[in-house]
Amino acid sequence: MLISEIVDANGIVRVAIRSGDTARIVRDAASVYALAMEATRSGEGLVALIHRKGLGDAVDLEAAYRDGRLRSPISHPDPAHLHLTGTGLTHLGSAATRDAMHKKLADDGEEDLTDSMKMFRMGIEGGKPAAGTVGVQPEWFYKGNGAFAVAPGAPLVSPDFAKDGGEEPEIAGIYVIGDDGTPFRVGFALSNEFSDHVTERVNYLYLAHSKLRNASFGPEILVGALPEDIRGTSRILRGGKPLWEKPFLSGEANMSHSIDNLEHHHFKYALFRQPGDVHVHMFGTATLSFADGVRTEPGDVFEISAPDFGLPLRNPLSMADAVPVRVKAL
Repeated sequence: MLISEIVDANGIVRVAIRSGDTARIVRDAASVYALAMEATRSGEGLVALIHRKGLGDAVDLEAAYRDGRLRSPISHPDPAHLHLTGTGLTHLGSAATRDAMHKKLADDGEEDLTDSMKMFRMGIEGGKPAAGTVGVQPEWFYKGNGAFAVAPGAPLVSPDFAKDGGEEPEIAGIYVIGDDGTPFRVGFALSNEFSDHVTERVNYLYLAHSKLRNASFGPEILVGALPEDIRGTSRILRGGKPLWEKPFLSGEANMSHSIDNLEHHHFKYALFRQPGDVHVHMFGTATLSFADGVRTEPGDVFEISAPDFGLPLRNPLSMADAVPVRVKAL
């Protein structure tokens, strides 16, 4: 089942679901967030709740996309209570890209082992623990709150001080926190973990700066298990024509960490188990246009697609104007 949010002709937010080509409105559902929280409280599960509510009119999701009426597939009434986070070095092959960005030479001229490669090896050796045990913790980063979440079709805005604005095609886990602090997974979605790779390359300790950027996810959430082997395509369009295109792989068959392990190491922090919060947690990638020497420009369109996840995720790139910031004493 795929679930999404649209704005209808009257400006009202509607929840849409589909299991094939036809999407239908879920009756008596104000938002995906409201639906998910109701499911946590009823104990019946999201799919069962949707079936109980029933379905209404059919809707054309592609037309809504073209018209700019597709929303992020989940949001929070207070954007400060939606958390955008992620993990890196979790995919087989991802260390090669990162290691090339951080490679350094030892004093004797021999290649030194970078922190990136050390983290990657830790994941290979301990990222998929046996059932009932805890594996090695991954690299983790914070991207921002709901104020940085960009709807499908809307621009990813690179700040004026950025050195680069590049895509990262990823799968994200979508979660709500129940009233008793229990994390509940709504499902999985495509995501663009938009980052500044030039800033990151300067020094690994700039990773935190490079990640404080917009992110987009959706347009639809896949409700149910994550496929073991996900094969998608990441492309950049310039002037409506492909500038760069490459396949990307995800799913546990292509990862050095299990999803359970990544979830554990995120939600082990009580900070991330606050009742009512929403989490969009991105699981990493091994495919970057930056690694192939591509420099993006305003107006370029990022497109990320994978058959299991419904409509492709598209976002144009734009640049923010310079905003002078001065701190004033009270």
